Amino acid sequence: MTIFVDMDEVIADSYQAHIDIYNEEYEGNFTKMDCQGKEFWQCVPEQHQQRVKDHAWQVGYFRDLKVIEHSQDVLKELCKLHHVYIASAAMQFPNSLREKSDWLDDFFPFIPWQNRILCGDKHILKGDVLIDDRSYNLRHFEGRSLLFTSPHNTETNDFERVDSWLEIGERLLK
Repeated sequence: MTIFVDMDEVIADSYQAHIDIYNEEYEGNFTKMDCQGKEFWQCVPEQHQQRVKDHAWQVGYFRDLKVIEHSQDVLKELCKLHHVYIASAAMQFPNSLREKSDWLDDFFPFIPWQNRILCGDKHILKGDVLIDDRSYNLRHFEGRSLLFTSPHNTETNDFERVDSWLEIGERLLK
């Protein structure tokens, strides 16, 4: 199989990064449980919303993201059986292209640069499986679409949902 895997909120915890930055800057105490069905910026007071939206423009934002639990182990096993590509929108924020590539070098060195698609729009992807947290990326994919659970998409029910990398392993490593 050819499997495409998104980065942000699928293997890299960008949602938690927004929460951590906000909580540090404003002495907040938000958790992911406080944000079900919403983008994080929608959870904060209106006067702070633009600041949250600007996090991704900061140097180091994408470079410092935490790895989603079990993603490294499951992806390593998937790479032994299938053609795995990282497919991430990396053109919107000036620093993200380089920072995402460096991040992948550090945390997913078994996925070579040739298997990294850092793009703008994912509608061009043609393969068997796309794992993504954004329904708009899955909507036009012709293969199997797996919606990776993130706080912002908990109310989306249009796609096959996966809640963890262990669950992905159970479905794709058979």
